[in-house]
Amino acid sequence: MKYDWSILQETTHWLAINKPSSLNVEPIWDYSNVQDQVIDYLRQATGRQNPYVGIVHRLDRPVSGVLLLAKKKSTLRSLNEQFAQRKVSKTYWAVCADSPPAEQAKIEHHLIKEQKNKRSVVFSTPRKGSTPVSLSYCLMAQKEGRYLLQVHPHSGKFHQIRVQLAAIGCPIVGDHKYGSTVQDAPDCIALHGRELEFFDPQAADQKKKYLAPVPTRKAWNISKQTKQ
Repeated sequence: MKYDWSILQETTHWLAINKPSSLNVEPIWDYSNVQDQVIDYLRQATGRQNPYVGIVHRLDRPVSGVLLLAKKKSTLRSLNEQFAQRKVSKTYWAVCADSPPAEQAKIEHHLIKEQKNKRSVVFSTPRKGSTPVSLSYCLMAQKEGRYLLQVHPHSGKFHQIRVQLAAIGCPIVGDHKYGSTVQDAPDCIALHGRELEFFDPQAADQKKKYLAPVPTRKAWNISKQTKQ
């Protein structure tokens, strides 16, 4: 069976893949999803009927990039603890159609998730029920009205990067939910989990770092201006 994702690294305890845009991480309705596909892959690879697959973190359906999955419950616990303690480093690339207000900056907001509308809103001051969020970005390249940003989130809240960039006037290309008027491919936005760095649960002193190849869609042509 051909799967939508590609393997970056696999061990007996975890699997790092490059998730494409338009693919869900977990089962929802009848959409294709990573979890079911990885279970099928492991069945074929190991012959076990019920292989364990634990979702360590998530990428939104229209977002691509490095995704880490646990193959054992103990590994999931260890990796979840690293995420909770902010020991994991995540780097995203985003393409915007509007110039950022500065070439590099740290931006801070207070975020509220609107469960009913499946979106988030941010404010400059605290609100009832809000959570403080922040990220740092730098401008990597610009060409023909497109701007490539490298983003480091300091927290990991729902749609955080999407809503924070929109709040500074830089909605991500294709992200109509947060104000983009520019089209990307269907079910895709120009946000990519470029790099993930974490400690291997089986060798706690060893850091693992994986890069996900940049998508080949037209929206990402600007990435050719950088060293891949």
